[in-house]
Amino acid sequence: MTTALGEAEAAVQATLDDWQNEDKVRRLWEGDASLWSGQDEDQWLGWLNVVADQRTNLDALRTIAKDVAQAGFTHALLLGMGGSSLCPEVFKLTFGAIKGHPELFVLDSTVPAQVKTVEQTVDLAKTVFIVSSKSGGTTEPNVFRQFFQARAQEAIGPGEPAGKRFIAVTDPGTKMNKIALENGFRHIAFGVPTIGGRFSALSNFGMVPAAVMGIDLAHVLDRASGMVELCGPGVSPETNPGVHLGAILGTLARDRGRDKVTFVTSPGVSDLGAWLEQLIAESTGKLGKGLVPVNGERLGKPEVYGKDRVFVYVRLHSNPSAEQDAAVKTLEQAGQPVVRIELDDPADLGREFFRWEVATAVVGSILGINAFNQPDVEVSKIKTRELSEQYTKTGQVPKETPIAEGDGLKLFTDAKNQGALSGSSVLDLLKAHLGRIQAGDYFAINAYVEMNAANSEPLQAIRHAVRDAKGVATTLGFGPRFLHSTGQLHKGGPNTGVFLQITSDDAEDLPIPGETYTFGLLKRFQAQGDFDVLAERDRRALRVHLGPDVAAGLATLRGLIEHVLT
Repeated sequence: MTTALGEAEAAVQATLDDWQNEDKVRRLWEGDASLWSGQDEDQWLGWLNVVADQRTNLDALRTIAKDVAQAGFTHALLLGMGGSSLCPEVFKLTFGAIKGHPELFVLDSTVPAQVKTVEQTVDLAKTVFIVSSKSGGTTEPNVFRQFFQARAQEAIGPGEPAGKRFIAVTDPGTKMNKIALENGFRHIAFGVPTIGGRFSALSNFGMVPAAVMGIDLAHVLDRASGMVELCGPGVSPETNPGVHLGAILGTLARDRGRDKVTFVTSPGVSDLGAWLEQLIAESTGKLGKGLVPVNGERLGKPEVYGKDRVFVYVRLHSNPSAEQDAAVKTLEQAGQPVVRIELDDPADLGREFFRWEVATAVVGSILGINAFNQPDVEVSKIKTRELSEQYTKTGQVPKETPIAEGDGLKLFTDAKNQGALSGSSVLDLLKAHLGRIQAGDYFAINAYVEMNAANSEPLQAIRHAVRDAKGVATTLGFGPRFLHSTGQLHKGGPNTGVFLQITSDDAEDLPIPGETYTFGLLKRFQAQGDFDVLAERDRRALRVHLGPDVAAGLATLRGLIEHVLT
Protein backbone atom coordinates (compact mmCIF):
# COMPACT_ATOMS: atom_id res chain seq x y z
CA MET A 1 0.00 0.00 0.00
CA THR A 2 1.32 3.43 -0.93
CA THR A 3 -0.21 6.78 -0.09
CA ALA A 4 -0.16 10.41 -1.17
CA LEU A 5 -1.97 12.33 1.56
CA GLY A 6 -0.45 15.79 1.36
CA GLU A 7 -1.17 17.97 4.37
CA ALA A 8 -3.15 15.18 6.03
CA GLU A 9 0.01 13.12 6.64
CA ALA A 10 0.60 14.70 10.05
CA ALA A 11 -2.97 14.05 11.25
CA VAL A 12 -2.78 10.41 10.16
CA GLN A 13 0.55 10.03 11.92
CA ALA A 14 -1.00 11.37 15.09
CA THR A 15 -3.72 8.71 14.88
CA LEU A 16 -1.11 5.99 14.32
CA ASP A 17 0.88 7.26 17.32
CA ASP A 18 -2.28 7.15 19.44
CA TRP A 19 -2.92 3.55 18.42
CA GLN A 20 0.67 2.70 19.28
CA ASN A 21 0.72 4.48 22.63
CA GLU A 22 -2.66 3.11 23.74
CA ASP A 23 -1.85 -0.44 22.57
CA LYS A 24 -5.03 -0.44 20.50
CA VAL A 25 -4.05 -3.14 18.01
CA ARG A 26 -3.69 -5.68 20.80
CA ARG A 27 -6.93 -4.44 22.37
CA LEU A 28 -8.75 -4.92 19.05
CA TRP A 29 -7.60 -8.54 18.84
CA GLU A 30 -8.56 -9.13 22.48
CA GLY A 31 -12.07 -7.77 21.86
CA ASP A 32 -11.91 -4.65 24.01
CA ALA A 33 -15.35 -3.11 23.39
CA SER A 34 -14.17 0.24 24.80
CA LEU A 35 -12.32 0.76 21.51
CA TRP A 36 -15.73 1.49 20.00
CA SER A 37 -18.84 2.35 21.98
CA GLY A 38 -18.44 -0.08 24.87
CA GLN A 39 -21.58 -2.01 23.90
CA ASP A 40 -21.52 -5.56 22.50
CA GLU A 41 -18.66 -5.16 20.04
CA ASP A 42 -16.68 -7.96 21.72
CA GLN A 43 -19.38 -10.42 20.61
CA TRP A 44 -18.85 -9.70 16.88
CA LEU A 45 -15.15 -10.32 16.33
CA GLY A 46 -15.20 -13.93 15.16
CA TRP A 47 -13.96 -12.78 11.75
CA LEU A 48 -10.52 -12.17 13.25
CA ASN A 49 -9.98 -15.94 13.53
CA VAL A 50 -12.09 -17.24 10.64
CA VAL A 51 -9.18 -17.72 8.21
CA ALA A 52 -7.46 -20.20 10.52
CA ASP A 53 -10.79 -21.92 11.14
CA GLN A 54 -11.49 -22.23 7.41
CA ARG A 55 -8.11 -23.80 6.72
CA THR A 56 -9.18 -26.68 8.97
CA ASN A 57 -12.59 -26.68 7.24
CA LEU A 58 -11.18 -27.13 3.73
CA ASP A 59 -11.99 -30.85 3.55
CA ALA A 60 -15.66 -30.18 4.31
CA LEU A 61 -15.80 -27.46 1.64
CA ARG A 62 -14.10 -29.73 -0.87
CA THR A 63 -16.61 -32.48 -0.08
CA ILE A 64 -19.50 -30.15 -0.96
CA ALA A 65 -17.75 -29.02 -4.15
CA LYS A 66 -17.00 -32.60 -5.24
CA ASP A 67 -20.54 -33.78 -4.56
CA VAL A 68 -22.07 -30.93 -6.57
CA ALA A 69 -19.67 -31.43 -9.49
CA GLN A 70 -20.22 -35.20 -9.61
CA ALA A 71 -24.00 -34.73 -9.51
CA GLY A 72 -23.79 -33.05 -12.92
CA PHE A 73 -25.22 -29.66 -12.00
CA THR A 74 -24.44 -27.07 -14.68
CA HIS A 75 -25.60 -24.04 -12.73
CA ALA A 76 -25.51 -22.88 -9.11
CA LEU A 77 -27.88 -20.14 -7.98
CA LEU A 78 -27.06 -18.19 -4.83
CA LEU A 79 -30.18 -16.82 -3.15
CA GLY A 80 -29.26 -14.16 -0.60
CA MET A 81 -28.94 -10.48 0.28
CA GLY A 82 -26.17 -8.14 1.41
CA GLY A 83 -23.34 -9.95 3.16
CA SER A 84 -24.71 -13.27 1.96
CA SER A 85 -24.66 -12.34 -1.73
CA LEU A 86 -22.04 -9.67 -2.39
CA CYS A 87 -18.92 -11.79 -1.79
CA PRO A 88 -20.21 -14.63 -4.02
CA GLU A 89 -21.00 -11.99 -6.65
CA VAL A 90 -17.39 -10.74 -6.48
CA PHE A 91 -16.13 -14.28 -7.02
CA LYS A 92 -18.48 -14.86 -9.95
CA LEU A 93 -17.66 -11.62 -11.73
CA THR A 94 -13.93 -12.06 -11.09
CA PHE A 95 -13.40 -15.75 -11.90
CA GLY A 96 -16.34 -16.44 -14.23
CA ALA A 97 -17.26 -20.03 -15.08
CA ILE A 98 -14.69 -22.67 -14.13
CA LYS A 99 -14.50 -25.88 -16.18
CA GLY A 100 -15.84 -28.95 -14.42
CA HIS A 101 -17.97 -26.97 -12.00
CA PRO A 102 -21.41 -25.32 -12.20
CA GLU A 103 -21.51 -21.68 -13.23
CA LEU A 104 -22.56 -19.48 -10.33
CA PHE A 105 -25.37 -16.93 -10.56
CA VAL A 106 -26.59 -14.60 -7.81
CA LEU A 107 -30.11 -13.36 -7.10
CA ASP A 108 -30.48 -10.52 -4.60
CA SER A 109 -33.49 -8.62 -5.93
CA THR A 110 -37.25 -8.88 -5.51
CA VAL A 111 -37.87 -6.93 -8.73
CA PRO A 112 -40.06 -9.37 -10.74
CA ALA A 113 -38.16 -8.73 -13.96
CA GLN A 114 -34.88 -9.62 -12.20
CA VAL A 115 -36.30 -12.83 -10.75
CA LYS A 116 -37.68 -13.78 -14.17
CA THR A 117 -34.37 -13.08 -15.90
CA VAL A 118 -32.50 -15.33 -13.49
CA GLU A 119 -35.12 -18.06 -13.81
CA GLN A 120 -34.73 -18.01 -17.59
CA THR A 121 -30.92 -17.93 -17.41
CA VAL A 122 -30.39 -21.13 -15.44
CA ASP A 123 -31.49 -24.66 -16.30
CA LEU A 124 -33.79 -25.36 -13.36
CA ALA A 125 -33.43 -29.14 -13.78
CA LYS A 126 -29.63 -28.89 -13.57
CA THR A 127 -29.25 -26.18 -10.94
CA VAL A 128 -28.11 -26.48 -7.34
CA PHE A 129 -29.58 -23.70 -5.19
CA ILE A 130 -27.61 -22.13 -2.33
CA VAL A 131 -29.93 -20.37 0.12
CA SER A 132 -27.79 -18.04 2.18
CA SER A 133 -29.14 -16.24 5.24
CA LYS A 134 -27.26 -15.65 8.48
CA SER A 135 -30.34 -14.96 10.57
CA GLY A 136 -32.45 -17.45 8.66
CA GLY A 137 -35.38 -15.04 8.89
CA THR A 138 -34.54 -12.44 6.25
CA THR A 139 -37.53 -12.04 3.94
CA GLU A 140 -35.78 -12.10 0.58
CA PRO A 141 -33.85 -15.41 0.85
CA ASN A 142 -36.94 -17.07 2.24
CA VAL A 143 -39.23 -16.01 -0.60
CA PHE A 144 -36.51 -16.81 -3.15
CA ARG A 145 -36.34 -20.32 -1.68
CA GLN A 146 -40.12 -20.71 -1.81
CA PHE A 147 -40.23 -19.58 -5.45
CA PHE A 148 -37.34 -21.64 -6.78
CA GLN A 149 -38.11 -24.77 -4.80
CA ALA A 150 -41.55 -24.79 -6.43
CA ARG A 151 -40.07 -24.05 -9.87
CA ALA A 152 -37.40 -26.73 -9.49
CA GLN A 153 -40.01 -29.28 -8.46
CA GLU A 154 -41.99 -28.51 -11.60
CA ALA A 155 -38.85 -28.89 -13.71
CA ILE A 156 -37.72 -32.26 -12.31
CA GLY A 157 -41.15 -33.76 -11.75
CA PRO A 158 -42.61 -35.51 -8.70
CA GLY A 159 -40.12 -38.38 -8.57
CA GLU A 160 -37.45 -36.54 -6.60
CA PRO A 161 -37.92 -33.96 -3.84
CA ALA A 162 -36.54 -30.61 -4.99
CA GLY A 163 -35.02 -30.06 -1.56
CA LYS A 164 -32.22 -32.45 -2.54
CA ARG A 165 -31.01 -29.74 -4.90
CA PHE A 166 -30.66 -27.11 -2.18
CA ILE A 167 -27.80 -26.13 0.09
CA ALA A 168 -28.37 -23.92 3.13
CA VAL A 169 -25.76 -21.58 4.56
CA THR A 170 -27.06 -20.20 7.84
CA ASP A 171 -26.23 -19.91 11.52
CA PRO A 172 -27.07 -22.91 13.74
CA GLY A 173 -30.64 -23.14 15.01
CA THR A 174 -32.19 -20.59 12.67
CA LYS A 175 -35.49 -20.80 10.83
CA MET A 176 -33.53 -21.61 7.66
CA ASN A 177 -31.70 -24.40 9.49
CA LYS A 178 -35.09 -25.90 10.40
CA ILE A 179 -36.44 -25.53 6.85
CA ALA A 180 -33.33 -27.22 5.44
CA LEU A 181 -33.77 -30.21 7.76
CA GLU A 182 -37.49 -30.50 7.05
CA ASN A 183 -36.96 -30.35 3.29
CA GLY A 184 -33.98 -32.71 3.17
CA PHE A 185 -31.49 -30.20 1.80
CA ARG A 186 -28.41 -31.67 0.17
CA HIS A 187 -26.04 -29.89 2.57
CA ILE A 188 -26.22 -27.50 5.49
CA ALA A 189 -23.17 -25.33 6.14
CA PHE A 190 -23.13 -23.22 9.27
CA GLY A 191 -21.99 -19.68 9.77
CA VAL A 192 -20.25 -18.42 12.89
CA PRO A 193 -22.65 -16.62 15.27
CA THR A 194 -19.93 -14.12 16.24
CA ILE A 195 -19.46 -12.94 12.64
CA GLY A 196 -21.88 -10.37 11.23
CA GLY A 197 -23.06 -10.72 7.66
CA ARG A 198 -20.90 -8.01 6.10
CA PHE A 199 -17.76 -9.45 7.78
CA SER A 200 -18.56 -12.99 6.61
CA ALA A 201 -16.72 -13.15 3.26
CA LEU A 202 -14.11 -15.63 4.49
CA SER A 203 -16.65 -17.69 6.44
CA ASN A 204 -18.96 -20.27 4.85
CA PHE A 205 -21.15 -17.49 3.42
CA GLY A 206 -18.38 -16.69 0.97
CA MET A 207 -16.48 -19.96 0.88
CA VAL A 208 -19.32 -22.40 0.14
CA PRO A 209 -20.37 -20.65 -3.09
CA ALA A 210 -16.69 -20.22 -4.00
CA ALA A 211 -16.10 -23.94 -3.47
CA VAL A 212 -19.15 -24.92 -5.52
CA MET A 213 -18.02 -22.79 -8.48
CA GLY A 214 -14.57 -24.41 -8.35
CA ILE A 215 -12.28 -21.73 -6.91
CA ASP A 216 -9.00 -22.96 -5.36
CA LEU A 217 -9.87 -22.07 -1.78
CA ALA A 218 -6.51 -23.14 -0.38
CA HIS A 219 -4.86 -20.52 -2.58
CA VAL A 220 -7.32 -17.81 -1.54
CA LEU A 221 -6.96 -18.68 2.16
CA ASP A 222 -3.17 -18.76 1.90
CA ARG A 223 -3.21 -15.18 0.67
CA ALA A 224 -5.67 -14.24 3.41
CA SER A 225 -3.46 -15.90 6.04
CA GLY A 226 -0.58 -13.70 4.98
CA MET A 227 -2.70 -10.61 5.58
CA VAL A 228 -3.89 -11.94 8.96
CA GLU A 229 -0.27 -12.23 10.03
CA LEU A 230 0.57 -8.73 8.78
CA CYS A 231 -2.43 -7.31 10.68
CA GLY A 232 -1.70 -9.26 13.85
CA PRO A 233 -1.81 -7.98 17.45
CA GLY A 234 1.95 -7.60 17.71
CA VAL A 235 2.37 -5.55 14.53
CA SER A 236 2.81 -1.80 14.96
CA PRO A 237 -0.01 0.39 13.58
CA GLU A 238 2.31 2.04 11.05
CA THR A 239 3.29 -1.24 9.40
CA ASN A 240 -0.06 -2.96 9.95
CA PRO A 241 -1.87 -2.82 6.55
CA GLY A 242 -5.41 -2.95 7.93
CA VAL A 243 -4.85 -0.57 10.84
CA HIS A 244 -2.88 1.90 8.71
CA LEU A 245 -5.63 1.98 6.05
CA GLY A 246 -8.30 2.44 8.71
CA ALA A 247 -6.31 5.24 10.32
CA ILE A 248 -6.12 7.06 6.99
CA LEU A 249 -9.81 6.76 6.18
CA GLY A 250 -11.01 7.49 9.70
CA THR A 251 -8.71 10.45 10.25
CA LEU A 252 -9.42 12.09 6.89
CA ALA A 253 -13.16 11.79 7.55
CA ARG A 254 -13.07 13.00 11.15
CA ASP A 255 -10.43 15.73 10.90
CA ARG A 256 -10.46 16.81 7.26
CA GLY A 257 -14.08 16.33 6.17
CA ARG A 258 -12.98 13.85 3.50
CA ASP A 259 -15.72 11.32 4.14
CA LYS A 260 -16.40 10.31 0.49
CA VAL A 261 -14.27 7.20 -0.13
CA THR A 262 -14.09 6.84 -3.90
CA PHE A 263 -13.07 3.41 -5.20
CA VAL A 264 -11.13 2.95 -8.40
CA THR A 265 -10.81 -0.76 -9.17
CA SER A 266 -9.08 -2.46 -12.08
CA PRO A 267 -11.52 -4.06 -14.55
CA GLY A 268 -10.45 -7.57 -13.51
CA VAL A 269 -11.60 -7.01 -9.92
CA SER A 270 -14.18 -4.29 -10.55
CA ASP A 271 -16.93 -5.86 -8.43
CA LEU A 272 -14.81 -5.64 -5.29
CA GLY A 273 -16.16 -2.10 -4.99
CA ALA A 274 -19.71 -3.38 -4.41
CA TRP A 275 -18.52 -5.55 -1.51
CA LEU A 276 -16.49 -2.68 -0.04
CA GLU A 277 -19.49 -0.38 -0.40
CA GLN A 278 -21.58 -2.53 1.90
CA LEU A 279 -18.82 -3.18 4.41
CA ILE A 280 -18.05 0.50 4.88
CA ALA A 281 -21.53 2.01 4.57
CA GLU A 282 -23.29 -0.41 6.88
CA SER A 283 -20.47 -0.43 9.43
CA THR A 284 -19.79 3.30 9.71
CA GLY A 285 -23.05 5.05 8.75
CA LYS A 286 -24.75 5.64 12.09
CA LEU A 287 -25.22 8.25 14.83
CA GLY A 288 -24.96 10.96 12.18
CA LYS A 289 -21.44 9.86 11.26
CA GLY A 290 -19.96 7.66 8.58
CA LEU A 291 -17.99 7.26 5.39
CA VAL A 292 -19.84 7.50 2.09
CA PRO A 293 -18.43 4.84 -0.27
CA VAL A 294 -18.54 5.89 -3.92
CA ASN A 295 -18.48 2.87 -6.21
CA GLY A 296 -18.80 2.76 -9.99
CA GLU A 297 -18.42 6.48 -10.54
CA ARG A 298 -16.45 7.14 -13.73
CA LEU A 299 -13.28 9.14 -13.09
CA GLY A 300 -13.54 12.75 -14.19
CA LYS A 301 -11.29 15.76 -14.43
CA PRO A 302 -9.94 17.20 -11.16
CA GLU A 303 -12.27 20.20 -11.28
CA VAL A 304 -15.42 18.08 -10.74
CA TYR A 305 -14.23 16.99 -7.29
CA GLY A 306 -14.54 18.90 -4.04
CA LYS A 307 -12.41 18.69 -0.91
CA ASP A 308 -14.48 15.90 0.62
CA ARG A 309 -12.91 12.99 -1.28
CA VAL A 310 -10.25 10.36 -0.70
CA PHE A 311 -9.47 8.02 -3.60
CA VAL A 312 -8.56 4.36 -3.11
CA TYR A 313 -7.08 2.72 -6.20
CA VAL A 314 -7.17 -1.09 -6.08
CA ARG A 315 -4.91 -1.98 -8.98
CA LEU A 316 -4.57 -5.47 -10.46
CA HIS A 317 -0.86 -5.77 -11.26
CA SER A 318 -1.42 -8.65 -13.69
CA ASN A 319 -3.94 -6.66 -15.75
CA PRO A 320 -3.93 -2.92 -15.01
CA SER A 321 -5.76 -0.17 -16.86
CA ALA A 322 -3.48 2.47 -18.37
CA GLU A 323 -6.43 4.87 -18.48
CA GLN A 324 -7.04 4.46 -14.74
CA ASP A 325 -3.32 4.83 -14.01
CA ALA A 326 -3.23 8.16 -15.82
CA ALA A 327 -6.47 9.47 -14.28
CA VAL A 328 -5.42 8.63 -10.73
CA LYS A 329 -2.01 10.23 -11.27
CA THR A 330 -3.75 13.40 -12.47
CA LEU A 331 -5.95 13.48 -9.36
CA GLU A 332 -2.93 13.03 -7.12
CA GLN A 333 -1.09 15.85 -8.88
CA ALA A 334 -4.17 18.02 -8.32
CA GLY A 335 -3.82 17.50 -4.57
CA GLN A 336 -6.45 14.85 -3.97
CA PRO A 337 -5.44 12.23 -1.35
CA VAL A 338 -4.81 8.85 -2.96
CA VAL A 339 -4.27 5.39 -1.47
CA ARG A 340 -2.89 2.73 -3.80
CA ILE A 341 -3.33 -0.99 -3.15
CA GLU A 342 -1.69 -3.47 -5.51
CA LEU A 343 -3.09 -6.97 -6.13
CA ASP A 344 -0.82 -9.52 -7.79
CA ASP A 345 -3.72 -11.55 -9.15
CA PRO A 346 -7.41 -12.23 -8.36
CA ALA A 347 -6.55 -14.74 -5.61
CA ASP A 348 -5.44 -11.71 -3.59
CA LEU A 349 -9.12 -10.98 -2.98
CA GLY A 350 -8.81 -13.17 0.11
CA ARG A 351 -6.23 -10.87 1.64
CA GLU A 352 -8.21 -7.76 0.70
CA PHE A 353 -11.34 -9.04 2.40
CA PHE A 354 -9.39 -9.30 5.65
CA ARG A 355 -7.43 -6.05 5.26
CA TRP A 356 -10.63 -4.07 4.73
CA GLU A 357 -12.46 -5.75 7.61
CA VAL A 358 -9.67 -4.66 9.96
CA ALA A 359 -9.63 -1.19 8.41
CA THR A 360 -13.38 -0.81 8.82
CA ALA A 361 -13.21 -1.83 12.48
CA VAL A 362 -10.49 0.79 12.99
CA VAL A 363 -12.59 3.48 11.28
CA GLY A 364 -15.46 2.64 13.62
CA SER A 365 -13.16 3.10 16.60
CA ILE A 366 -11.87 6.46 15.33
CA LEU A 367 -15.42 7.70 14.77
CA GLY A 368 -16.57 6.38 18.15
CA ILE A 369 -19.36 4.13 16.89
CA ASN A 370 -20.35 0.47 17.07
CA ALA A 371 -19.02 -0.82 13.76
CA PHE A 372 -20.93 -4.10 13.98
CA ASN A 373 -24.61 -3.20 14.32
CA GLN A 374 -27.12 -1.89 11.75
CA PRO A 375 -30.08 -0.38 13.62
CA ASP A 376 -31.47 1.62 10.72
CA VAL A 377 -31.55 -1.39 8.39
CA GLU A 378 -33.84 -3.04 10.91
CA VAL A 379 -36.14 0.01 11.01
CA SER A 380 -36.67 -0.20 7.25
CA LYS A 381 -37.35 -3.95 7.50
CA ILE A 382 -39.99 -3.32 10.15
CA LYS A 383 -41.75 -0.79 7.91
CA THR A 384 -41.77 -3.28 5.04
CA ARG A 385 -43.09 -6.05 7.26
CA GLU A 386 -45.90 -3.82 8.56
CA LEU A 387 -46.98 -2.99 5.00
CA SER A 388 -46.94 -6.64 3.89
CA GLU A 389 -48.85 -7.77 6.98
CA GLN A 390 -51.42 -5.04 6.43
CA TYR A 391 -51.90 -6.23 2.85
CA THR A 392 -52.23 -9.83 4.01
CA LYS A 393 -55.03 -8.80 6.38
CA THR A 394 -56.91 -6.37 4.14
CA GLY A 395 -55.89 -7.14 0.55
CA GLN A 396 -55.53 -3.38 0.07
CA VAL A 397 -52.48 -1.43 -1.05
CA PRO A 398 -52.13 2.05 0.53
CA LYS A 399 -53.28 4.76 -1.88
CA GLU A 400 -50.81 7.45 -2.88
CA THR A 401 -51.37 10.81 -4.54
CA PRO A 402 -48.63 12.21 -6.79
CA ILE A 403 -47.51 15.81 -6.31
CA ALA A 404 -47.02 16.11 -10.08
CA GLU A 405 -47.58 14.12 -13.28
CA GLY A 406 -46.26 14.57 -16.78
CA ASP A 407 -44.15 13.03 -19.55
CA GLY A 408 -45.24 9.59 -18.36
CA LEU A 409 -43.74 10.18 -14.89
CA LYS A 410 -45.29 10.68 -11.46
CA LEU A 411 -43.56 12.39 -8.54
CA PHE A 412 -44.16 11.55 -4.88
CA THR A 413 -42.74 12.80 -1.60
CA ASP A 414 -43.76 13.51 1.98
CA ALA A 415 -45.33 16.76 3.19
CA LYS A 416 -42.12 18.26 4.58
CA ASN A 417 -40.12 17.65 1.40
CA GLN A 418 -43.01 18.92 -0.71
CA GLY A 419 -43.04 22.14 1.28
CA ALA A 420 -39.37 22.67 0.48
CA LEU A 421 -39.90 22.29 -3.27
CA SER A 422 -41.19 25.10 -5.46
CA GLY A 423 -43.09 24.53 -8.69
CA SER A 424 -45.92 22.29 -9.80
CA SER A 425 -44.64 20.57 -12.93
CA VAL A 426 -42.38 17.50 -13.07
CA LEU A 427 -39.60 19.58 -14.62
CA ASP A 428 -39.83 22.38 -12.05
CA LEU A 429 -39.91 19.98 -9.11
CA LEU A 430 -36.90 18.03 -10.39
CA LYS A 431 -35.04 21.32 -10.77
CA ALA A 432 -36.00 22.37 -7.25
CA HIS A 433 -34.94 19.02 -5.80
CA LEU A 434 -31.54 19.05 -7.50
CA GLY A 435 -31.19 22.68 -6.44
CA ARG A 436 -31.02 21.49 -2.84
CA ILE A 437 -27.63 19.85 -3.46
CA GLN A 438 -24.84 21.76 -1.70
CA ALA A 439 -21.07 21.39 -1.51
CA GLY A 440 -20.18 18.42 0.69
CA ASP A 441 -23.44 16.59 -0.06
CA TYR A 442 -23.79 13.37 -2.00
CA PHE A 443 -26.46 12.54 -4.57
CA ALA A 444 -27.94 9.05 -4.26
CA ILE A 445 -30.01 7.29 -6.92
CA ASN A 446 -32.00 4.44 -5.40
CA ALA A 447 -33.56 2.56 -8.31
CA TYR A 448 -36.08 -0.23 -7.76
CA VAL A 449 -35.71 -1.59 -11.29
CA GLU A 450 -33.95 -4.57 -12.82
CA MET A 451 -30.18 -4.36 -12.47
CA ASN A 452 -28.90 -4.77 -16.02
CA ALA A 453 -26.78 -2.95 -18.58
CA ALA A 454 -29.76 -1.35 -20.32
CA ASN A 455 -31.00 0.29 -17.11
CA SER A 456 -27.53 1.07 -15.77
CA GLU A 457 -26.60 3.21 -18.79
CA PRO A 458 -29.16 6.03 -18.30
CA LEU A 459 -28.82 5.89 -14.51
CA GLN A 460 -25.05 6.24 -14.76
CA ALA A 461 -25.54 9.12 -17.19
CA ILE A 462 -27.78 10.86 -14.65
CA ARG A 463 -25.33 10.45 -11.76
CA HIS A 464 -22.42 11.75 -13.82
CA ALA A 465 -24.42 14.70 -15.09
CA VAL A 466 -25.19 15.64 -11.48
CA ARG A 467 -21.60 15.14 -10.37
CA ASP A 468 -20.19 17.27 -13.17
CA ALA A 469 -22.75 20.04 -12.72
CA LYS A 470 -22.79 20.13 -8.92
CA GLY A 471 -19.30 18.91 -8.02
CA VAL A 472 -20.60 16.36 -5.50
CA ALA A 473 -20.12 12.64 -4.95
CA THR A 474 -22.79 10.36 -6.39
CA THR A 475 -23.97 6.83 -5.67
CA LEU A 476 -26.17 4.40 -7.57
CA GLY A 477 -27.98 1.59 -5.79
CA PHE A 478 -30.42 -0.96 -7.17
CA GLY A 479 -33.27 -1.81 -4.83
CA PRO A 480 -33.82 -3.67 -2.73
CA ARG A 481 -30.24 -4.94 -2.59
CA PHE A 482 -28.87 -1.54 -1.53
CA LEU A 483 -31.12 -1.67 1.55
CA HIS A 484 -28.71 -4.30 2.89
CA SER A 485 -25.70 -2.22 1.86
CA THR A 486 -25.91 1.57 1.80
CA GLY A 487 -29.39 1.70 3.38
CA GLN A 488 -27.89 2.00 6.87
CA LEU A 489 -25.75 4.97 5.82
CA HIS A 490 -28.66 6.72 4.10
CA LYS A 491 -30.72 6.75 7.27
CA GLY A 492 -28.20 6.66 10.10
CA GLY A 493 -25.22 8.46 8.61
CA PRO A 494 -24.62 12.17 8.10
CA ASN A 495 -27.59 14.09 6.73
CA THR A 496 -25.73 15.06 3.57
CA GLY A 497 -27.58 12.87 1.10
CA VAL A 498 -30.00 14.11 -1.55
CA PHE A 499 -32.05 11.10 -2.65
CA LEU A 500 -33.81 10.30 -5.89
CA GLN A 501 -35.83 7.11 -5.50
CA ILE A 502 -37.02 5.49 -8.73
CA THR A 503 -39.87 2.98 -8.84
CA SER A 504 -41.92 1.52 -11.67
CA ASP A 505 -44.93 -0.56 -12.55
CA ASP A 506 -44.16 -4.17 -13.40
CA ALA A 507 -44.77 -5.33 -16.94
CA GLU A 508 -45.11 -8.84 -15.50
CA ASP A 509 -45.51 -9.78 -11.85
CA LEU A 510 -44.68 -13.10 -10.20
CA PRO A 511 -46.54 -14.85 -7.38
CA ILE A 512 -44.66 -16.09 -4.32
CA PRO A 513 -45.74 -19.61 -3.33
CA GLY A 514 -47.19 -19.62 0.16
CA GLU A 515 -47.66 -15.83 0.35
CA THR A 516 -50.61 -13.56 -0.37
CA TYR A 517 -48.39 -10.89 -1.91
CA THR A 518 -46.36 -11.05 -5.11
CA PHE A 519 -42.75 -10.10 -5.82
CA GLY A 520 -44.02 -6.84 -7.30
CA LEU A 521 -45.94 -5.98 -4.15
CA LEU A 522 -43.02 -6.93 -1.92
CA LYS A 523 -40.75 -4.65 -3.96
CA ARG A 524 -43.33 -1.86 -3.59
CA PHE A 525 -43.52 -2.33 0.17
CA GLN A 526 -39.72 -2.28 0.43
CA ALA A 527 -39.49 0.94 -1.57
CA GLN A 528 -42.25 2.59 0.46
CA GLY A 529 -40.71 1.49 3.76
CA ASP A 530 -37.36 2.81 2.62
CA PHE A 531 -38.80 6.19 1.65
CA ASP A 532 -40.84 6.49 4.82
CA VAL A 533 -37.75 6.07 6.99
CA LEU A 534 -35.78 8.58 4.89
CA ALA A 535 -38.60 11.08 5.41
CA GLU A 536 -38.72 10.39 9.15
CA ARG A 537 -34.99 11.11 9.32
CA ASP A 538 -35.51 14.49 7.55
CA ARG A 539 -33.66 13.37 4.44
CA ARG A 540 -34.07 15.37 1.22
CA ALA A 541 -35.89 12.81 -0.91
CA LEU A 542 -38.08 12.65 -4.00
CA ARG A 543 -39.60 9.61 -5.70
CA VAL A 544 -40.04 9.31 -9.45
CA HIS A 545 -42.45 6.60 -10.57
CA LEU A 546 -42.14 5.20 -14.07
CA GLY A 547 -44.74 3.25 -16.00
CA PRO A 548 -44.26 -0.40 -17.00
CA ASP A 549 -41.90 0.61 -19.83
CA VAL A 550 -38.81 1.15 -17.68
CA ALA A 551 -36.49 1.91 -20.61
CA ALA A 552 -38.76 4.68 -21.90
CA GLY A 553 -39.26 6.11 -18.42
CA LEU A 554 -35.54 6.22 -17.68
CA ALA A 555 -34.84 7.86 -21.04
CA THR A 556 -37.41 10.54 -20.25
CA LEU A 557 -36.05 11.09 -16.76
CA ARG A 558 -32.50 11.34 -18.08
CA GLY A 559 -33.54 13.94 -20.63
CA LEU A 560 -35.37 16.05 -18.05
CA ILE A 561 -32.49 16.00 -15.56
CA GLU A 562 -29.88 16.81 -18.18
CA HIS A 563 -32.10 19.69 -19.33
CA VAL A 564 -32.43 20.98 -15.77
CA LEU A 565 -28.68 20.82 -15.16
CA THR A 566 -27.69 22.58 -18.36
